[in-house]
Parts: sequence; C-alpha cells; structure tokens
Amino acid sequence: MITTARRLALKIASYGVMHLIVAVLVALAITRDWRLALAVGVIEPVFQTLAYSIHDRVWHRIERRRMLSRLEEASEAFTARLALMASHEQVRAHGHPGHSHALPRSLKQVAIKTVTYGLMHFVVAVSVAFALTRDWRIALAIGTIEPLVQTVFFTLHDRIWTRVEAKTAGPVDTTPAPSPAGQGRS
Repeated sequence: MITTARRLALKIASYGVMHLIVAVLVALAITRDWRLALAVGVIEPVFQTLAYSIHDRVWHRIERRRMLSRLEEASEAFTARLALMASHEQVRAHGHPGHSHALPRSLKQVAIKTVTYGLMHFVVAVSVAFALTRDWRIALAIGTIEPLVQTVFFTLHDRIWTRVEAKTAGPVDTTPAPSPAGQGRS
C-alpha cells in the first residue's frame, strides 16, 4: 500500500516528467533542433518555478490585505439592504444605489490570479525561448503553444491520477454499521 505522502511525491514527479517531455517535444516541433529543445525543456521549468514562487508570495500578500476589506464590503451590503446606508454612500461603495450585484471578490480574485499566472507563464516561456534562440518568432510560438499543450496534458495527467487514487482507495463499504442496541445481546 502506497502512503499518501509517497503517492503525492509520485504524482508531482510524474507531472514534472510529463512537463519536461511536453516542453521538449513542443520546442523540437518548432525548432527542429534536439539541443535547443532539451535546453528549453530543462531551463524553462526552472524559471517557471522561480516566477511561480514570486507570483504566489505577491498574491498571498494581496489576499491577506483583502481579508479586512471583505468585512467592510459585507457590512456595506448589509446596511444597504436595510436601507441604513445613505444613497450617496451606496453609490460610492457600489457605483449605484442599493447593494452590490458584482461577483463576490473571491471569485474575481481567483479569476485575476489565474489570468496573471497565465500571463506570467507566457512571459517566462517567451523570455527563456528568446534567450536560447534569439528569434522572436520561435520564442512567441513556444510561449504560446507550449502552455496550451501543457494544459491538455495536465488534464489527462489529472484524470489518470484521479483513477489511480480511486483504485487504491478501494471499494466503499456500504453495509450499515451495527446498531448500539444490538451490541449487548448474545
């Protein structure tokens, strides 16, 4: 039986290998040069990891700051619904009188965080490819195509691991537990 930590390590390692293979094959298809494809496949994930750690720290700070403002937003919405907030305050808070009909901040925040991650991935991939090839066309092709292909393979990888995890979890026991009243009988 594989422990949870070991399974997680295998999942991460298999993702890393998949990422490397996809990056190399995409770069090879675009450049037709094995050395360049291997360089892109090895170097790009290193810089992506560094950029991701910076991106994650920045967003962690943003999320911590917004936790306080969510309380303010909730109190404004509550007072607007009770008609306790003056009309000019409602306009200031929400852009119109009444409570806010905007998406919750957390959903907006997730969308913005996802978009900024995608842009970061694109910029890093293009920068690394340009540093290695000195050709903007190849760099833009790699920076555009590689993340799209990675997304498809990530989905396949995730589905495979979901099935593996379901198989190792075993069948779910659907038999009812004995009742406490029946335990004392002989």
